Amino acid sequence: MPQFKADDLAAIRLTLQLASLATVVLLLLATPLAWWLARTQSRWRAPVGAVVALPLVLPPTVLGFYLLVTLGPHGPGGQLTQALGLGTLPFTFGGLLLGSVVYSLPFAVQPLQHAFEGVGARPMEVAATLRARPLDAFLTVALPLARPGFVTAAILSFAHTVGEFGVVLMMGGNIPGRTRVVSTQIYGHVEALEYAQAHWLAGGMLAFSFAVLLLLSLANRRNPRVLA
Repeated sequence: MPQFKADDLAAIRLTLQLASLATVVLLLLATPLAWWLARTQSRWRAPVGAVVALPLVLPPTVLGFYLLVTLGPHGPGGQLTQALGLGTLPFTFGGLLLGSVVYSLPFAVQPLQHAFEGVGARPMEVAATLRARPLDAFLTVALPLARPGFVTAAILSFAHTVGEFGVVLMMGGNIPGRTRVVSTQIYGHVEALEYAQAHWLAGGMLAFSFAVLLLLSLANRRNPRVLA
């Protein structure tokens, strides 16, 4: 049986809570953004797409550092949140959530963008000829046709949030019960030379990652055009 301590279980619970909330927020933000990227002819399409994709190539510690500076007490974001009476976000669960959303954004946007591009313009044109309003056509035509993309986006967003380390360490620190997630808990066990505890958590992460990749592979085999 896994030899999880109380702080290990707390880190697992916090990780699942963080990943679930981040996935919901990401899908809400990524859906309109992906739709715009898939259909727009604006000159801003390439710059916006590049900004969205930055976390794919940017070291997470760099992203976490700039989020920390921006949202800290002397940064513009931190001054705004303080003026609103919200305090500062770094080293809180809210800051952890914000950092996770920013870092995992391309894992939600890109599958949805590919799915919307796969839908094409024809179904929307047919809906327009039937006098469907743009919003109605989007909700009743585009969204159902892009459902495989939503499945992929949700799985990738959740899994990527679970596996984060650099951003969560920079934005959340490693506060037990508040911002300590599985990845930072493993790091703490290794620092303390508690390799047996680290093995249990790391092994669970390994099995989880394999299951995610297997699930995506099976989903991609069923819907190669939409999910590729």
